[in-house]
Amino acid sequence: MRKFNLIMGSLHFIQGCIMLVLALMITKVSDFKPPVWSYYLSFDPTKMALVTDAKQIGELPFGILVSIFLFLSAIAHFLIVSPTFNQRYNKDLKKGINYFRWYEYALSSSLMIVLIASLFGIYDIGALILMFILNATMNLFGLLMEIINQYTQKTNWLAYIFGSIAGLGTWVVIVLYAFGNSNPAEVPWFVYAIFGSYFIFFNLFPLNMFLQYKKIGKWSDYLYGEYIYIILSLVAKTTLAWLVFSGVMQP
Repeated sequence: MRKFNLIMGSLHFIQGCIMLVLALMITKVSDFKPPVWSYYLSFDPTKMALVTDAKQIGELPFGILVSIFLFLSAIAHFLIVSPTFNQRYNKDLKKGINYFRWYEYALSSSLMIVLIASLFGIYDIGALILMFILNATMNLFGLLMEIINQYTQKTNWLAYIFGSIAGLGTWVVIVLYAFGNSNPAEVPWFVYAIFGSYFIFFNLFPLNMFLQYKKIGKWSDYLYGEYIYIILSLVAKTTLAWLVFSGVMQP
């Protein structure tokens, strides 16, 4: 597993470096930076009532954030293979748990869900923060699922169910913006490609966990599920990252 993690970490890191360079180069031509807005109440003396005002408080450096998405995975893999943490990683795998995976997912997948949300016009800083936290919570429920079931003879699915509910919340908001508050015909093709790809990969991760705890076929060995997690992570991040660059970051 150490060599496998080193290879996967290197692939993430190399792609992150390439993407960062491309982002810095292409930004000079294509200045795609979704705005971030804050909404607040103010008193309108003409109406003698409180009204909602909006203020742009910043922009999302989209290309750079996509490269960070890849770097987060690289860092997690490099920590796993380091002398300091490798022994802990191997010991935890024997118990059927990987802390590093869930902490990394809580950061990287939450960053990507925020980026995808911005593509569909979700610019409110409050909504973006809540979506990040809700998605991170979903992944931490995955960690809780593994922690709890170290000590049970029969699988306890509560954390899995609660995590699924948390994860569903972010998609409800995205779908509302994609098909309810905007004209679907005006949304670029690559946005739907990103949406569809991420949705598919998003559901493959809980499916992998389900097969692990149901001990179906090769998934009866926890390490097989660990391999699948790592491969899914690389394929998902690679696909999403380059879809973004082939669309959003084009001049």
